Amino acid sequence: MTTHYYTATSLDGFIASKDHSLDWLFRQEFDPDGPMGYPGFIKNIGALVLGASTYEWVRQQQDEWVYEEPTWIFSHRDLPTPEGKDVRVVQGEISEVFPQIEASAGDKDIWVMGGGDLAGQFADAQLLDEVWVQYAPVTLGTGAPLLPRQLQLDLVDTVQNRSFVCARYQVNYTAV
Repeated sequence: MTTHYYTATSLDGFIASKDHSLDWLFRQEFDPDGPMGYPGFIKNIGALVLGASTYEWVRQQQDEWVYEEPTWIFSHRDLPTPEGKDVRVVQGEISEVFPQIEASAGDKDIWVMGGGDLAGQFADAQLLDEVWVQYAPVTLGTGAPLLPRQLQLDLVDTVQNRSFVCARYQVNYTAV
């Protein structure tokens, strides 16, 4: 089992604009079925993990919850969850909740959807294995950072997907 942070970023390292928008991302040319695209990635995912802001943004974009995987939301406040879906709002340290997340994923992987600080908390607990980044051909100047932590990453793979450069890294805990 592998824990992935799979996301897109602007060239200057922001995953969302300062007003938490992703409009800049959806104006870019990307083939979802191309290399490092979403359908190929999600088929190996057994559980999702989101921070409250990412969860609320996803909920605003969808009429109904589209994910079938067990979903874990880290939040310091109560959040409404979609009826009939396995969405759990939790608090606490990543390392304390991780065994439950891992069990819910079965024999599949875990996707830390975001944000960057949540992925950083997984890295702080040495529970983040890979970082997949799709670099969009745009700069934002400010916003939510990709990963607000110092990490050593080892490059595993790179590909081009239309106008994106996509890279997959392994987190190297021994080099920090």
